[in-house]
Amino acid sequence: MSHGRRNAVTRRWARWRDRLRERPAADLAYRIGVGVVGTLVFAVGILAIPYPGPGWAIVFVGLGILATEFDWARRLLGWVRERYDRAMDWFKRQGLWVQILGAVFTFAIVIATLWLFGALNFAAGLVGIEAPWLQSPIGIGS
Repeated sequence: MSHGRRNAVTRRWARWRDRLRERPAADLAYRIGVGVVGTLVFAVGILAIPYPGPGWAIVFVGLGILATEFDWARRLLGWVRERYDRAMDWFKRQGLWVQILGAVFTFAIVIATLWLFGALNFAAGLVGIEAPWLQSPIGIGS
């Protein structure tokens, strides 16, 4: 999308949003909808962080959705992005052993949560393995 077209879309969106603000009930419903959707996306991102894939990206998308309507979310998004960038810069500067330990720790978290949610027992059952120690200790997914 060209810069001029993006500006036109942004202006159109701003005009639509301004008209919505003039109708308090519709504005409240819209803000509630943004809050619910943003919070759900944010929560999915938090759950996905330890897993391979876009966990942090989902967190940022959820905060970005919330930031379209809430100043506290805009400030939190900036704060989280700054901390994330600092943590990743620090991690990249570390030696190979620290990076390996980080990968092992991440792998351990993934395996532990899959075990707690009963996914390991389910997967083992699909291939005919019956091992009591694979069952979730909290009874999820059994």
